[in-house]
Amino acid sequence: MSYESAGYDFAAMREAMVESQLRTTNVDDQRLIRAMGSIAREDFVPAERRALAYAETLVPLGEGRRMNLPLSTARLLDELALKPDDAVLVIGAATGYPAALCSRLAGSVVALESDPALAGRARELLGDRGNVEIVEGEMEAGWVAGAPYDAILIDGAVDHLPEELADQLAEGGRLAAAIDSDGVIRLVYGRKHGGGFGLTDFAEAQSARLPGFEHPRAFVF
Repeated sequence: MSYESAGYDFAAMREAMVESQLRTTNVDDQRLIRAMGSIAREDFVPAERRALAYAETLVPLGEGRRMNLPLSTARLLDELALKPDDAVLVIGAATGYPAALCSRLAGSVVALESDPALAGRARELLGDRGNVEIVEGEMEAGWVAGAPYDAILIDGAVDHLPEELADQLAEGGRLAAAIDSDGVIRLVYGRKHGGGFGLTDFAEAQSARLPGFEHPRAFVF
């Protein structure tokens, strides 16, 4: 029995997400909207939770990890404004959904994940996308081997941003993430310029927490 025949019309759910969550909340990158309207997010969700793929909720992925909200991922990517020739680092690849979106928007994507099981699932789902590389390692360390990056997407909430991540940006490179500040999660955007790097917050949003970012060294903003 297909999910559609069981009552889950994922195409309609995807369209509703675009209309009710994206178009009403200042997400105006048309390439991003088209990508989110065509990529089957339900494929990246555990089978028993596929009905939640387009809901405004954090979907459990196992081992304490959760899939970020579609709107939170969209707001971060909209702020990054990826270009077709950008080299992108995705931190918090999970099962591969943010990397799938970036693959439609950028030239090359390195997707970093610390959980081997999630990384393996991402490889299965993204195997036919030639511009995406799934790598495993500590997410807070970034991925030096692929640097410099034009953009870094941290698809989740962290306590701080290690300086090593800004070091991996090219001049003019951009970074977007969610920072948990005393229980309030703020979406932030930064750009590297003249060797310096600064952050500004642009929205508050619920986001899935990412492990490994509990160390005290951080940017001050």
